[in-house]
Amino acid sequence: MSSAPLRSPGPRPHKMKKDESFLGKLGGTLARKKKAKEVSDLQEEGKNAINSPMSPALADVHPGDTLLEENEERTMIDPTSKEDPKFKELVKVLIDWINDVLVEERIIVKQLEEDLYDGQVLQKLLEKLADRKLNVAEVTQSEIGQKQKLQTVLEAVRDVLRPHGRVLQWNVDSIHGKNLVAILHLLVSLAVHFRAPIRLPENVSVQVVVVRKREGLLHSSHITEELTTTTEMIMGRFERDAFDTLFDHAPDKLSVVKKSLITFVNKHLNKLNLEVTELETQFADGVYLVLLMGLLEDYFVPLHNFYLTPDSFDQKGTLCCWLCGLLELSEDARFWQILFPPCS
Repeated sequence: MSSAPLRSPGPRPHKMKKDESFLGKLGGTLARKKKAKEVSDLQEEGKNAINSPMSPALADVHPGDTLLEENEERTMIDPTSKEDPKFKELVKVLIDWINDVLVEERIIVKQLEEDLYDGQVLQKLLEKLADRKLNVAEVTQSEIGQKQKLQTVLEAVRDVLRPHGRVLQWNVDSIHGKNLVAILHLLVSLAVHFRAPIRLPENVSVQVVVVRKREGLLHSSHITEELTTTTEMIMGRFERDAFDTLFDHAPDKLSVVKKSLITFVNKHLNKLNLEVTELETQFADGVYLVLLMGLLEDYFVPLHNFYLTPDSFDQKGTLCCWLCGLLELSEDARFWQILFPPCS
């Protein structure tokens, strides 16, 4: 009886490939776990640096805020400051103001850091407030293009504000880096300069955590950033009076006061066959105000010295200069400044 021939053991290429594939995957997994642990350790180091005795609550640290290069510095608002009612009110007032200004552009801002960092909304806001067109690209997707556009917009802001040696608390990197403190400083300055019809909350300040990497370690410090002061210091106003009391304690009575003012205004402007129905729109260009002041103060303003129907920024500027001179002559300057603040 013959037996089946024995087969010599041959190579097993398929199993060898399977073993090699397993070892490769195991090595790759270990390498990824090691890298993930390094990132986790660095983030934990950042949290420990921020969670100092000066900060009672653990800061909500984004991973990108702790992955720093040597000597690089990063700032963030302490989470407890973000919950301050005054801070929340300031952010809301500024967002509502921007949306009101840009309503014709169909632009809606929901979050300041995310919507303003690339310069697109800031461009539209400045163009609307200053009545000027900026020579920049409408839409830019690349980081370089966004920063170039932002640089042009911020230079235009500097030209408008004319800081005269005062250090501006924002720059291209801080705005593009979504630094909320810098963005708020910029918006408050614009609102004050253009005398925005809003009431900024007074004495708003935030605790800012500054993290810096030195010799491979993260070091943190805390500073207080003042965003607004008092209304008088912000707007350059005089002593508080009945108008301030009305806005602070009885804003619901504003419609009654406006109705009384319209009746008062029409009593005099009717002499010139003029009638007012909306204070905000019909007094916006200052023409009715000049005529009303002339009637009440018993003097005549030569009509050839200003435009009865101003339709450009320069024509409105001529009228504004006239108003500044008339306000200085009036004994009731405070009353007129409430109705139509003089140009700065």
